[in-house]
Amino acid sequence: MNLAIRDIRHKLSRFLLTAVGIGLLLMIVMGMAGIYQGFTEDALGFLNRAKADLWIVQKATRGPFAEISRIPWDLEDRAYAVTGVAEARAFVTQIIQREYRGKPLRLVVQGLAWPRDDGSELPLMAGRALGQAHYEMVADRSLGLHLGDRVPLGKDVYTVVGVTAGMAGPTGDGFAFFTIPDAISIQYDTPGEAIRLEREARRSRLQRQDLGNTQPILLERAAGPASQLPALGTQYVSAIMVNVAPGVDPARVAKVISGWSDVTIYPNNVQRDLMLKSIERNRKQLGMFRTLLVIISAIIMALILYTLTLDKVHDIAMLKLMGARNRTIVALILQEALLLGALGYGLAYGIGLWVYPYFPRRVSITNAILVQLALIVLAISVISSLLGIWKAMSVQPNEVLA
Repeated sequence: MNLAIRDIRHKLSRFLLTAVGIGLLLMIVMGMAGIYQGFTEDALGFLNRAKADLWIVQKATRGPFAEISRIPWDLEDRAYAVTGVAEARAFVTQIIQREYRGKPLRLVVQGLAWPRDDGSELPLMAGRALGQAHYEMVADRSLGLHLGDRVPLGKDVYTVVGVTAGMAGPTGDGFAFFTIPDAISIQYDTPGEAIRLEREARRSRLQRQDLGNTQPILLERAAGPASQLPALGTQYVSAIMVNVAPGVDPARVAKVISGWSDVTIYPNNVQRDLMLKSIERNRKQLGMFRTLLVIISAIIMALILYTLTLDKVHDIAMLKLMGARNRTIVALILQEALLLGALGYGLAYGIGLWVYPYFPRRVSITNAILVQLALIVLAISVISSLLGIWKAMSVQPNEVLA
């Protein structure tokens, strides 16, 4: 019979309890890797689905994902005029928090260029895409909204017509998709009293000028909505997504647009890198905690194996007295270490599958993470067994008489 299996059966409860502890530590190590993978997937989720070749953003900014960007909506028409541009779509995004049914509702407002983009390419779990220009929304299931829910945002009420899955922003907040006019309306919503005071202020400023006295009609215009004022009529969006025609080099189109003095243009891969840099600190912090937990796991396994070896000093001395080779004793301790690591790895995976869905952030466990963790477990199992092996090698056969 295998000596390691026989020894484990002799102290089964201690071995299993140790394996559970190691498994919980490894579950956290696995979870931290999965959280970072979830960070990356959330950050790049919309970028991958948008499939834009170029991003036009505000001058000297890094784009709508890394910082605030505001450019005129009519820049979309200017982009269409560039030779080689097949499609130009406005892009609006903003994180807001409102109260809904007595609870805070935090969401990423995302504007779609309806009707060209109605959200039909989103991973819909239920419902449908946007069917009209106003007052409809498609929400991610992480927001806790359901089909038919009516959500007041700004001065309007929006009906949930579709539910998606896995659409979250870099902060982990779920996406809510609207048409661009609705997204802009939500983004620039202002309390009624503030609107009234602004209109009165415009009228007052105009009355103090000769122009207001000579053209009374302007006083009426000043007291009306800002959208009716020609100088203030332009609406702003976060960016313009550009797709070039088949066979056209995106770099050539980008070179033309880069000559515009009021915008900056980024290829999609650069926008992707900027997005990843925005979560770089999170990655480093999770990586440091993960490294510490791996070291702690190795130390705990080493101490446990050393303790198990101390319990077997009499047995090891007996084996040596009977003529057992050193490799037999080394194999005994190494096999116990590998079995402890394998059992801990299995428990980490099993418990993780049950626990991770309840985490507030997405935990994405990929095959690469599982393989990487398996190699880590193998390494710490071998390394932690060295202390027990050293103690076993120092046992003398005459200690059986002690």
